[in-house]
Amino acid sequence: MTGSRMGIAPPAYRLPDATHVGAVDLQVSDLERSLAYYQQVLGLRVIAREGSRAELGSAGSQHPLLRLHEQPGARRVPSQGRIGLYHFAILLPDRPSLGRFVAHLAETGARAGAADHLVSEALYLHDPDGLGIEVYADRPRDSWQANDGELRMATLPLDVASLVDAAKGARWSGMPAGTRMGHVHLHVGDLQRASGFYHAALGLDTMVWSYSGALFMSAGGYHHHLGLNTWAGPDAIAAREDEARLLAWQLVLPDAASVAEARDSIVSSGFEARDADEGWFSADPWGTTLHVVAEPQLE
Repeated sequence: MTGSRMGIAPPAYRLPDATHVGAVDLQVSDLERSLAYYQQVLGLRVIAREGSRAELGSAGSQHPLLRLHEQPGARRVPSQGRIGLYHFAILLPDRPSLGRFVAHLAETGARAGAADHLVSEALYLHDPDGLGIEVYADRPRDSWQANDGELRMATLPLDVASLVDAAKGARWSGMPAGTRMGHVHLHVGDLQRASGFYHAALGLDTMVWSYSGALFMSAGGYHHHLGLNTWAGPDAIAAREDEARLLAWQLVLPDAASVAEARDSIVSSGFEARDADEGWFSADPWGTTLHVVAEPQLE
């Protein structure tokens, strides 16, 4: 922990405070079915489509939150035993937006889990291929608490009625402006090895380390940009190429210099980095692909 800031800083390189999660790439079995779900249930909109691929985003933005890649016949995600995606998490701009979304789910009959995490309020869904989704809103950062430098998070019952009241009767009209990808949560095979890649090499702070079977990491004091867990079980294997799965997730750094520094840290820690048209790719010890890019510059 550095100063009064929560969490444990990495031993060497530390990602910039402005780091955030970008687009998530998913392999799905039926693009039309997935597009119907993500538009009608989640309220995303198609911002680009070409052949078997599509990009979806929120109102008022051309930056994708999701990229869907069709693999016809891909198998549904097994309920247990796969390393890779646990869920991706879409962050709404405020609590009333989440209240409108709750009411929308009730109207559509979509099934969802719910939890109060102290730092946020969240709903949990699965898409038609079984890929995990969280839709959430943060509580004000000045309300977050810590014990001995560790951020307090929990899984408590969600006050759904209070959320609906926060909407003040306004109806859901789709993912609003200001929506972003808040975090990604992954199944991994071992927390210590995962920490070696994401904390020591990549440079994320560890924010929560006492949660059973899980670690939560971030940049800039956020509660988490990345969750890691071993809940898939000791015999879990990486998602197969013929299954619906996470193809890659994106971490956005503020500038090209930061992208280069993060690459140097990954390589000097003994991991591979592959240069791309934008930024670079690496893979964690179980093959989950990370794409590190610079924040798009305004023209």
